[in-house]
Amino acid sequence: MSKKIAKVVKMELPGGEAKPGPKLASAGVNMAKFCTDFNAKTADRRGEVVPVLITAYEDKSYDFVIKTSPAAGLILKAAGLQKGNALGRKTVIGSITRDQLRQIAEYKLPDLNSNDIEAAMKVIEGTANNMGIVVKD
Repeated sequence: MSKKIAKVVKMELPGGEAKPGPKLASAGVNMAKFCTDFNAKTADRRGEVVPVLITAYEDKSYDFVIKTSPAAGLILKAAGLQKGNALGRKTVIGSITRDQLRQIAEYKLPDLNSNDIEAAMKVIEGTANNMGIVVKD
């Protein structure tokens, strides 16, 4: 017999540095145990924002799935910027290379709605353009 799902929560937590708090309290899981498990699985991603999908069950047990980091953060890191442009594509504030774009697309491919690397690159390039970051050949 399968467990009854009480709640499914999507969160973005710091890799290897999750702490008990109101964010996790809303998920309805044992926060100390979740933090220990999450931090162990994401220790290699310390300093990154790590999206996680938590499925909490009625018996207070849980499962979680770790996703890839947000594309915007990866693009900013590759461009060496702190934040994107508030005006979007109207003003160019930085650039990334085609190779950097491919690396980001390969990393994000499992979480994107794309079948191949070329389509994934177009998705990531669109995100970069909307942040005021152009892709150079």
